Amino acid sequence: MKNIEEHKDCLLIRNVCKTYANGVQALNNISLTIPPGMYGLLGPNGAGKSTLMRTLATLQEPDQGQIFLGETDVINQKEEVRRTLGYLPQEFGVYPKATAEELLDYFAVLKGFTNRAARKEVTEGLLKQTNLWDKRKQKLGGYSGGMRQRFGVAVALLGNPKLLIVDEPTAGLDPAERVRFLNLLSELSEQSVVILSTHIIEDVSELCTNLAIINKGTILLEAQTDKAVADINGKIWRKLIDKSMLAGLAQEHQVISAKFLGGRTMVHIYSLANPGNDFEKVEPDLEDIYFSTMAGFYGVQQNAEGTKP
Repeated sequence: MKNIEEHKDCLLIRNVCKTYANGVQALNNISLTIPPGMYGLLGPNGAGKSTLMRTLATLQEPDQGQIFLGETDVINQKEEVRRTLGYLPQEFGVYPKATAEELLDYFAVLKGFTNRAARKEVTEGLLKQTNLWDKRKQKLGGYSGGMRQRFGVAVALLGNPKLLIVDEPTAGLDPAERVRFLNLLSELSEQSVVILSTHIIEDVSELCTNLAIINKGTILLEAQTDKAVADINGKIWRKLIDKSMLAGLAQEHQVISAKFLGGRTMVHIYSLANPGNDFEKVEPDLEDIYFSTMAGFYGVQQNAEGTKP
């Protein structure tokens, strides 16, 4: 593959396709350049996010395409990739009667930490890093959702992975646990490529320097988060209307979102010019980027350097 040396610290995905036996095309010619740091993969449920994450985690093969982590061929050098990979799937099981300390030690053995002293040092460090040290002797069956997620990260971090994949990690977490978990991911991204796959826009907005939006197996947008927001500045307008006016408004304007507020509806539209009619310009955010892209109104794709493809 060309330019591997130029992107030796990146994850390169080129022309990856995957169609399941039932005819569902989960990935349609996916190409992404994912640099070190936190990278957001944003899309609705069923968009292809989990299929792509499982492919990157070497749990399934694409029908075609290439994937490189630095100079390592992810598809043809699976064992080498797995030595530098951490993966936290959307759902993972734990042994409820085991303690965090016991189970993490077990996983460390599977990961190749055969020296008892070295293994003890690694597991202690990870339990402290994930803020589980004080609960290390508690059975996992009594852990909260957020604690189980942090334990999953501890397992994923065994071996100091170069690539960490987390799939829908904050779904079901309460606000406090969500903040603790996202703070942990932010710290980890300083040393690795961390892919945050989610349908929760706020998670990506708060953490990710770069992102891609995927829907129906196709990448709709690849961009630097701040540049994408800047590019749409001046093009988002809002107006508070009665709910009964929404259908008529949608025939006249490019409506990207509508939220119900106190019996009325706050509408955001995409427009290059002032639409008049009491609309006010609004400072855009990632939610506006997401809905504009999903609706097909934001059609200029940008790559991670902020240029047109």
